[in-house]
Amino acid sequence: MPKPETPTLGTFGIWIRHGQVTEDLARSIEDLGYGCLWIGGSPAADLAAAETALRATSQLTVATGIVNIWSADAHSVARSFHRLDHEYPRRFLLGLGAGHREVDGSAAVKPYWSLVDYLDILDDHDVPPERRVLAALGPRTLTLAATRAAGAHPYLVDPSFTASARAVLPKHTLLAVEHKVALGVMSTTRELARAGLKTYLDAGMTNYLNNFRRMGFTDTDFADGGSDKLVDALVAQGDPSTAAAGLRRHNAAGADHVALQPLCRQDEVMEVLRSLAVPLGIGASDLRATTDRQVRS
Repeated sequence: MPKPETPTLGTFGIWIRHGQVTEDLARSIEDLGYGCLWIGGSPAADLAAAETALRATSQLTVATGIVNIWSADAHSVARSFHRLDHEYPRRFLLGLGAGHREVDGSAAVKPYWSLVDYLDILDDHDVPPERRVLAALGPRTLTLAATRAAGAHPYLVDPSFTASARAVLPKHTLLAVEHKVALGVMSTTRELARAGLKTYLDAGMTNYLNNFRRMGFTDTDFADGGSDKLVDALVAQGDPSTAAAGLRRHNAAGADHVALQPLCRQDEVMEVLRSLAVPLGIGASDLRATTDRQVRS
């Protein structure tokens, strides 16, 4: 059998919560030329949302961003992976991670070792490391992503984090970061940005707050919906050209792929993606684009 390969992601992809995924949305994203649809919000172990997107498209890579190891049984996820891989060969990438202690009831469990155990089960079910990525923020989990997966899918990070993660990860390890985007004038976009960050700050999610501190922010930046400095670092804002330049800073810092998350109403998502396509240099030819780091040698 051929050696497993990491699916091609292209330079830019889209991050959407699993409840928002429809066949029409997936087709439209593919038609615009974005390389990957990341399905977030802890999709279920049956990976039904990923199947919806794969069924509706012909080339688009579909990834989970991420399957939560506390809520999705590893044996079931492995069976779902093989179902999708059989029906849509080399188009699905399994992103997984340890979620949040504050909201998933896992506070008494050590997330790193639980993630290792989960990967062991996936190994037992022959889910190739090349076909999975890990939600990784700290150095230890980034190293795990390089040794037990194709790479890392960090969420809620700025380009300075991307640069530090690239310094930890080996050269040919995939680094696919998520970054939020809000189009419009700053007075409006900062309101959208704070609404998009509210859940993480209000719940005091330790993994993100600790990572923000590693990125140079302080507790003062977490108060009152987040400081302008924090909001502007985590959400690309402004007109399409300005926002696109903010997203590209991740590429300059070492990211292979950026999964942009539009902060807007559901019926405005495609308008935002169309507006960003040209300044991001996205077209049909970018769909299968890759970098040397995106396929492990």
